[in-house]
Amino acid sequence: MLSQFERYPLTFGPTPIEHLPRLTAHLGGDVEIYAKRDDCNSGLAYGGNKLRKLEYIVPDAIASGADTLVSIGGVQSNHTRMVAAVAAKIGMKCRVIQEAWVPHEDAVYDRVGNIMLTRIMGAESQLVDEGFDIGIRDSWKQAIEDVKAKGGKPYAIPAGASVHKFGGLGYVGFAEEVRRQEAEMGLHFDYIVVCTVTGSTHAGMLVGFSADGRARNVIGIDASCTPAQTKAQVLEIARNTAALVGAGEIVADDVVLKEDYAYPVYGVPSKETVEAIRLAARLEAMITDPVYEGKSMQGMIDLVRKGFFPKGSKVLYAHLGGAPALNGYSYTFRNG
Repeated sequence: MLSQFERYPLTFGPTPIEHLPRLTAHLGGDVEIYAKRDDCNSGLAYGGNKLRKLEYIVPDAIASGADTLVSIGGVQSNHTRMVAAVAAKIGMKCRVIQEAWVPHEDAVYDRVGNIMLTRIMGAESQLVDEGFDIGIRDSWKQAIEDVKAKGGKPYAIPAGASVHKFGGLGYVGFAEEVRRQEAEMGLHFDYIVVCTVTGSTHAGMLVGFSADGRARNVIGIDASCTPAQTKAQVLEIARNTAALVGAGEIVADDVVLKEDYAYPVYGVPSKETVEAIRLAARLEAMITDPVYEGKSMQGMIDLVRKGFFPKGSKVLYAHLGGAPALNGYSYTFRNG
């Protein structure tokens, strides 16, 4: 489905799929759990899911004649880290807005992890005291205009690269990659579990897996704490992406979003999220973060325990990266 689109390679290639035998056994053994390690997808600043999206956006940025990538995220944004990395890699400047999306007051929160890496890579990182919203933000639009006013040529990349016209393509490619790996491994995944916030990772998967009838087997775990807005955005991105690649129609019921795990608010881990992070680390040495993957890990574990997945199912957990954010939660994990 993607052969018609130009791609700028930023990743190592297909990411590995690994069986998680100790987690599988710990949860009773009735459901086989695997992980696709998109957290290990590149040598660019620790990688992660945003790079799959940016591979299809960079050619458009270069063709536009831009000299500055302009994007937005929270203080510990994986996305702005990756935009900064890509800008450094392709020789552009970078301007990123870091809004106060997370009510978290660890003393080093704005000086370590993702934001530190963003600054090390030379991006101009501006802290803005505005709360969480997955929509288009005034601070981002103002940054774009400021770059223009100073003689630059901005290229706008929205939060998570999600509502960009090419934002869903990378995870259409994820689904195609999984199908090839299934054929090589001689197995078939019944369900795919993915963290959902700004929506294009989930949306791209819906389109990609709709090709073999598995759209509704993509189980989104909401981490936004604004599920109605998130679900609507996933559907919109999926429909736009399907039209772009020539896939079949995506309907509202294709968007499966579990809403029970984002509490207490976006970016703040619950006790259960922290327990899930520790469990994955202590059973499989697989590191997940408090904002995204910890919550999707919590969701998957709970769904297995509740019998959501039929006995004998093979479940693929999409590990999207984000571990650098853990540094901003050092007090929470001060004793491991």
